[in-house]
Amino acid sequence: MEQKLNYIFELHKTLSTENVILVYEGEFSQEITKSVLSMAEKNMETTNEDLNIKKKVFNVMVECLQNICKHSEEFGSDNDDFNTAIFMIGKEVDTYKITSGNVIYNNKIEGLKAKLQKINSLDKEGLKEYYKSTLSSTELSEKGGAGLGFIDMARKSGQKLDFEFTKIDEQISFFALQSTIARNA
Repeated sequence: MEQKLNYIFELHKTLSTENVILVYEGEFSQEITKSVLSMAEKNMETTNEDLNIKKKVFNVMVECLQNICKHSEEFGSDNDDFNTAIFMIGKEVDTYKITSGNVIYNNKIEGLKAKLQKINSLDKEGLKEYYKSTLSSTELSEKGGAGLGFIDMARKSGQKLDFEFTKIDEQISFFALQSTIARNA
C-alpha cells in the first residue's frame, strides 16, 4: 500500500535537520504577523535566551515580516496563488536563522539585488552611514516604507544577508532571504 502521507514524515525530518523551531506558510496580515512574533517570543522565553540576543532576533523578525506583508499586497486578492509566503526561524547551537520567502515581480529583481549587494558590501560603519543617508534622502513609499528594512536587518544581525531568486515564469520569481544572528554576541 502506497503511503500518501509520507510527505509529512519527510517534512518533519527536514524541519528537524534544519533546526526549524517555527514555520508559517500562508497569507500574511498584521494579525498573523503579531501571532508569529508572539510564538517566537514565547519560544525564546522558554529557553532563557540572552536579552540582547532576543532583541536582535525580534527586530530582524519584525523587519522580515513587514517585508513579506508589503510585497504580498502587490499581487492583490485575485491572485491567491501568489499571496502566500513562508517565514521560518531556526535555532542552532551558535546562531538563529531567520528565513523568509515570497513571490516578487521579475522587473523588481535587479533593483532589489543591487540594494542587497550594496548592503552586503558594507561594514558596520558603512551600514550606519548608508542607513542615515537613506533615511535623510528618501521619502516614504506608498506602502509606508523608506527602504530601510534590509539595512536594519544587516545592522541588527551583524552578518551579510543571504538571498536567492528562483524564476517561476516570465513575470514572477520566488525571493528567499535569510538573516543569521550569532547567539554568543
